[in-house]
Amino acid sequence: MQLKNKIALVTGSASGIGEAIARRLATEGARVMIHGLQQEDGERVAKEIRDAGGEADFFFAQLEDVAACESLMDATVARFGGIDILVNNAGAVIRSNLETTDCATFDRALAINARAPLFLIRAAMPHFRKAGGGRVLNIGSINAYAGEANLLAYSISKGALMTMTRNLADAHAHENVRINQINPGWVLTENEHRGQMAQGLPADWPQRLSRRDAPSGRILAPEEIAHFALAFVSDAAGPVSGAVVECEQFPVIGRNPIKEAK
Repeated sequence: MQLKNKIALVTGSASGIGEAIARRLATEGARVMIHGLQQEDGERVAKEIRDAGGEADFFFAQLEDVAACESLMDATVARFGGIDILVNNAGAVIRSNLETTDCATFDRALAINARAPLFLIRAAMPHFRKAGGGRVLNIGSINAYAGEANLLAYSISKGALMTMTRNLADAHAHENVRINQINPGWVLTENEHRGQMAQGLPADWPQRLSRRDAPSGRILAPEEIAHFALAFVSDAAGPVSGAVVECEQFPVIGRNPIKEAK
């Protein structure tokens, strides 16, 4: 087991990518705090991990509130005795463009997607120092580089997270605290499936994707993102810190999309 007896907090782990990461870390021996806004789902994930022989608990917290970030960290340390791994996965996919991004929309995107990870890392640092080091993985988005027109506030917040990752990695490498980031592309989570249907796509839209959007014929699964997450928070990554890795099926720069025949 790559993470035997390590203590991990994975935010936004009651569903989707966060759930897949939490389950993967647990199978590798980590003791995991599940977090989310869906209490029933979060408690189910924690119970299923325990039923499989792992150790997990659940904590509800609205991360827009900085005090809730501190409470979540305190609850993790109180439950498991410390923290070795922080995965900042919780996020809000807020659809807005220049005309619809008002102050409240912008502030909410920044609060959840950038400010909360910052203050969770801040809350974790005393415990990392006590343990002689720690590992942080921020889950960003391919939209951090520019983003779609209707994901303006969201894209800005993920860009801020990417700069934060590099800044803190540089500032704290000497303390044996490794901070890295994954920028997933299009991932087929339950929320994404429902969200695309709400935008007007049919229920079988994942089977109707064009090769322009999904060159492989499909989009990523949460478990595939979890594979990369494990590598970054385990010893397999060695001293690597400040890395931002695109988990996408085409290059971010220099892409030459297939022009399908009409």
